[in-house]
Amino acid sequence: MSRMPATGSAADFLPERRTLPALRAAAARCHGCPLWARGTQTVFGEGPRRARVMLVGEQPGHEEDLAGKPFVGPAGRALDRALEAAGIARTDVYVTNVVKHFKWVPKGKRRIHAKPNQMEIAACLPWLEAELDVIKPVVLVCLGATAAQALLGPKFRVTKQRGAWVPARWAPYVTATVHPSAILRAPDDAARHAEMERFVADLKRIPPVLTARAA
Repeated sequence: MSRMPATGSAADFLPERRTLPALRAAAARCHGCPLWARGTQTVFGEGPRRARVMLVGEQPGHEEDLAGKPFVGPAGRALDRALEAAGIARTDVYVTNVVKHFKWVPKGKRRIHAKPNQMEIAACLPWLEAELDVIKPVVLVCLGATAAQALLGPKFRVTKQRGAWVPARWAPYVTATVHPSAILRAPDDAARHAEMERFVADLKRIPPVLTARAA
């Protein structure tokens, strides 16, 4: 594959016809920021077109980068368990990330996650905005600070506003909680159990608003 230079924005690659298949195909050719040259492939969102719930994380990890699917690694498995505990079917949810390529640094033979910078986030944001426009979710959940600040502004603090419904143009109900990877980073089993319970409690706030919205 030839190493084309980054153009500075995913907006240069958006298709004229905005459907999920068209967006996914176009994103596979995106050179909007330098991350495309390091990732194995673009990892686009996945889920039903008419999903009422959309979950947005930071970026794909090592396993997602290899599989080409979002939330299939350890954090994705933690998310699956939490959704099940909250009474939400993963197959009913659209999952995606702010950044569509894996940013990493080498550590021996391992690829270690590196946080995307503001240029990379801004360059990739048109894909997420297009996904939101197509899906039109009832509930949008930002998983972690990167997603929350990308969509709700740089002053948003998950530590202070976690679990609260906040006004935003993206969906009728918008909230933020931790990224499931934060649960895995807890120091011991007791802390991980407590963090998982709190995460599930955040997700349990979703079904009642969906029911009320449908009534």
